[in-house]
Amino acid sequence: MTQRITVLGSTGSIGTNTLDVVARHPGRYEVFALSAATQVDLLLAQCAQFRPRYAVMASPEHARQLAEKLKANGLATEVLHAQDALETIASHDEVDAVMAAIVGAAGLAPCLAAARAGKRLLLANKEALVVGGAFFMAAVREGGATLLPIDSEHSAIFQSLPDDPATWAARVERIVLTASGGPFRTRAPASLSTVTPDEACAHPNWVMGRKISVDSATMMNKALEVIEARWLFDLAPERIDVVIHPQSVIHSMVQYRDTSVVAQLGTPDMRVPIAYGLAWPERIASGAAPLDFTRLAGLTFEEADAVRFPGLHLSWQALSAAPGTTAVLNAANEVAVAAFLEQRIRFDQIHALNLATLEAVQPSNPDSLPALLALDAQTRAVAQELARRFG
Repeated sequence: MTQRITVLGSTGSIGTNTLDVVARHPGRYEVFALSAATQVDLLLAQCAQFRPRYAVMASPEHARQLAEKLKANGLATEVLHAQDALETIASHDEVDAVMAAIVGAAGLAPCLAAARAGKRLLLANKEALVVGGAFFMAAVREGGATLLPIDSEHSAIFQSLPDDPATWAARVERIVLTASGGPFRTRAPASLSTVTPDEACAHPNWVMGRKISVDSATMMNKALEVIEARWLFDLAPERIDVVIHPQSVIHSMVQYRDTSVVAQLGTPDMRVPIAYGLAWPERIASGAAPLDFTRLAGLTFEEADAVRFPGLHLSWQALSAAPGTTAVLNAANEVAVAAFLEQRIRFDQIHALNLATLEAVQPSNPDSLPALLALDAQTRAVAQELARRFG
């Protein structure tokens, strides 16, 4: 049967790769709705190719521009821009699967809507779990949703685990997330104060958006992935490890009780985990190039250096702190990265700003979406004021 899909964040890297995989399988998938923040022309082109019923823009002005261009091109896609438009296209009765690829806390509400509506939820939005945590996982259980991780590392873990989640705790000793180390893996920590935004965004292995590229350079992306893994796989934080693997061929590993290690390997191409999530439990062609083992150089591993990557270690600290601390860490980091990209603070001040914000904001166990969003807003306000002082 044709699977009807909503793609949240269709003009970003994950969104465009999702549509690339979908286009390779005509008849298997139908695009029901697309959403974007500001890229009107790209969303217009996607609407022309996939003919979704709905398209959502983040602002009324961008929605107006898109609607005018759709009409001028004879396209019938309806444009939505109400506050709850994302939730509408994520939970619509006719939607089977939702690709959640909106970056930031803005993706939390539509992810919750999809979870509560019992959708197949392809999760590429870290913040749903980093901010939502136990609250979000409860919505998944109560709604009967199927939660499938799309981050390459979490998809690799999922592919390496036993089929029955009820056996994970008894059979698994630990999981090991791999990290490329980003563009500054071998650079002297003392020299990082002069890093430019373009240097931080030049990832050696992956093509990603600017925010996640900076997170990769600081290893904050891996800190967020540790938090995600704790909730996705229901493992205690001390059973989650991180190792530097510069080649990005082994995407992550599971170590079992008998010390056997099962790993997922592949070329660094996000279409692989996307295709796995779209077709699970089947497998379909992703468009990625296969590994050629005869051409592989050596696969190497290094310790995740706490001096070079201090942000990584905030994950375990936040998970052991008061509930809501991981939401504070996420919001602080979004503000810090934006300030760096706008050249208001230095690269090496991102971690300092995150630490200062964690010290300034004390969460009080947020247990609802309004409470989580209020904590997020409070944290951003504090972090913005601190950023002004840093600058």
